[in-house]
Amino acid sequence: MPTSAQIPERADIVMVGAGIMSATLATLLKELEPSLKIVVLETLKDCAQESSNGWNNAGTGHAANCEMNYTPARSDGTVDISKALEVNTEFDISRQLWTYLVKKGAIPNPQAFINPCPHMSFVWGEDNVNYLRQRFKQMSSHHCYRGMEYSEDPAQIEQWTPLIMEGRSDGEPVAATRIISGSDVDYGALTHLLFDHLSQQSGFEIHYLKHVQDITRQNDNRWCVEIHDTHSKHHESIQAGFVFIGAGGGAIELLQKSGIPEGHGYGGFPVSGIWLRCDIDSISERHHAKVYGKAAHGSPPMSVPHLDTRIIGDKKSLLFGPYAGFSSRFLKQGSLTDMFRSVHLDNVIPMLDVAKDNWQLTEYLVSQVLQSKNHQFEMLRQYYPMARHHDWTHAVAGQRVQIIKPSHEKAGVLEFGTELISSSNHSLAALLGASPGASTAAFIALEVLEKCFADKLTDDGWLPQLKTIIPTYGIDLKTDKEACYNTRKQTAATLNLNFV
Repeated sequence: MPTSAQIPERADIVMVGAGIMSATLATLLKELEPSLKIVVLETLKDCAQESSNGWNNAGTGHAANCEMNYTPARSDGTVDISKALEVNTEFDISRQLWTYLVKKGAIPNPQAFINPCPHMSFVWGEDNVNYLRQRFKQMSSHHCYRGMEYSEDPAQIEQWTPLIMEGRSDGEPVAATRIISGSDVDYGALTHLLFDHLSQQSGFEIHYLKHVQDITRQNDNRWCVEIHDTHSKHHESIQAGFVFIGAGGGAIELLQKSGIPEGHGYGGFPVSGIWLRCDIDSISERHHAKVYGKAAHGSPPMSVPHLDTRIIGDKKSLLFGPYAGFSSRFLKQGSLTDMFRSVHLDNVIPMLDVAKDNWQLTEYLVSQVLQSKNHQFEMLRQYYPMARHHDWTHAVAGQRVQIIKPSHEKAGVLEFGTELISSSNHSLAALLGASPGASTAAFIALEVLEKCFADKLTDDGWLPQLKTIIPTYGIDLKTDKEACYNTRKQTAATLNLNFV
């Protein structure tokens, strides 16, 4: 991938981190205003090497079809599907952006990064079956979940996903839902495709092996980004009118260094993970689905067990997990001191408050760290009873940093989603958090535009082009049944996905 040898002295926009978020935001900005000078800085030697990497996450294609942590049960037995609806329609924004880029020719072949893959939820035990039955009843009655199927028939579920049912005890209550319009997305491949397209345009540069050490506000309200070249060991700097920090777990430290008041009190709690991976074709070809179960009591949402089809580089594999763990690193290739360096006077009280109120999470992580490989494999067998040890290898997942944020009600709150923080003058924005992350990158990019470039979103500015790129911009797909149906039909046709 092309990269300039020397960093320019000035740019309109500097983005820190060459993952899917920076790639998406840069793509959208260049489509809206091609004259913008955008510079992306990345510590590693290539893009998409951390959380955006295809092997660092398995739940790609998030559309809140099968993730039961988005649909908690209420005390009266009903299910709250409001969060699921939000994520579900946010994924539509990504599909529209990708459709626009495919039609334009910026992405020659959508199957280089996205493939159809059914999304399933699977449970066993009477209480869980009752929950899934109620969940299906509420979700299938909403137009956003058109085509959702449900079964308690073991033979039917075995047709959908043979590996899940073979060898399972007879008489055990089981249930599953399925949506065939789901997809598997390789965000590592997509990030490369987007940066390849951007690098062919004037006014765009991406620089690797450039570690951002500091971000300081200048007297003219521009930002000075100070850089250490990890190859030459030289120090450089660049000034920009707008800075976006999309550096995954590394965003917290840079947000703190920026000094913006809006970032005060924020901290992070890292969660690591392990996958079991199977690359044997005779096994992976018999399982074509993303099958999500229910999270263990006290576990973080990212630890929901799932047996996933992954298609990376035309190769179909299976991933199971994740098994949660703890590392003080904020990035997979980060430092063991990351978490400790992030503790400041302004966030130590929120962090201690979260620690006090989340002993259950701590106990869960400790139990996961202490699990033997045999214990891990037994969890896989709950979802794939006939699994054999020698068919599976361990793979380290990407680091996820959960947000610890200040709160009016409490000193600190642990958040499991993503949060966009921006300065009062809209000249800097930072994205913190994890899931659903990559799958809603386009929606988050729109949030950046609305927070930081609102003066440009006018009828005589960016708005007409934005509505060309995202035709449903300004429409609530949760309430507009016709618009939801039409956009899914159109994007499915272009991206070669299933539509029901």
